[in-house]
Amino acid sequence: MRVLSLFDWMSCWRVALERANIKVDTYYASEIDKYAIQITQKNYPDTIQLWDIKKLNKKNLPKDIDLLIWWSPCQGFSFAGKQLNFKDERSKLFFEYIRILKLTKPKYFLFENVRMKKEYQDVISKYLWVEPVMINSSLLSAQNRVRLYWSNIPNITEPKDKHIAKVDIAGFENSKRVYDINHKSPTLTANSWWNQWPKILLVWENTKKGYCEIKPWECFDATFLNSKTRRWRTMIDKSNCLTAANYEFMQYTKKWYVRKLTPLECERLQTLPDNYTEWVSNTQRYKMIGNGWTVDVVGWIFKTLVSST
Repeated sequence: MRVLSLFDWMSCWRVALERANIKVDTYYASEIDKYAIQITQKNYPDTIQLWDIKKLNKKNLPKDIDLLIWWSPCQGFSFAGKQLNFKDERSKLFFEYIRILKLTKPKYFLFENVRMKKEYQDVISKYLWVEPVMINSSLLSAQNRVRLYWSNIPNITEPKDKHIAKVDIAGFENSKRVYDINHKSPTLTANSWWNQWPKILLVWENTKKGYCEIKPWECFDATFLNSKTRRWRTMIDKSNCLTAANYEFMQYTKKWYVRKLTPLECERLQTLPDNYTEWVSNTQRYKMIGNGWTVDVVGWIFKTLVSST
């Protein structure tokens, strides 16, 4: 199979193709982030990099593409963002994909993006001539991550729930970020919480009660810790959605101490192979993992492709 991946990031798509047992003859990738390209080439050195999508045209695009896969930056569509939608310069890149879709005319295509307002979802569906399938990554991972998938691959359905919990991805032994919240770490301030060990840790949350209760060994979302507008901080069985922006997912480990989930654990939340991203700094790893997609969900879709051909 000849594959063209746009906004390839770190080639999670290719991991998913492997898990679906689809043989890749040639894999072309369009990406500009140097750290993401580094991870791709470390894991798949035969990848042919095409670089900036805006510079791809009829002359330099590969021929006879069987599968065109892509996601476009989602910040303009995300409910967590400003919802500028197609006015957002990043989300406008969707139309670059449409341009290349028309030029390459692949046999199959797959597009992934965030849950968004129906009016913008309908615009995308109009351009692609298909309605999306909504799948929450929580069915195949320990992460709540609702995404829309547009594709002409027939008969895509939701996978069965594998009931994977955060405890199944634990990698505590590798954690190097442990904070003493009693001494107001410069990274995590203690202003917003009170410690009542061994019972509970109280953290600000935008609810009627005003805070959430974190029990020993439970995980919570400490992103923008002092914000009183944040909701859903408690992470019992499933993690909150990883993002490309800074996220501080913590575990309350013992009196006065919390630790950040490791890059290894975040890889497992995205069902990536262990240490897939280990060749760059942790800062880049967290960003890269959050900006990726859940491999096993895409692998499930690709297995549908296998059964339909």
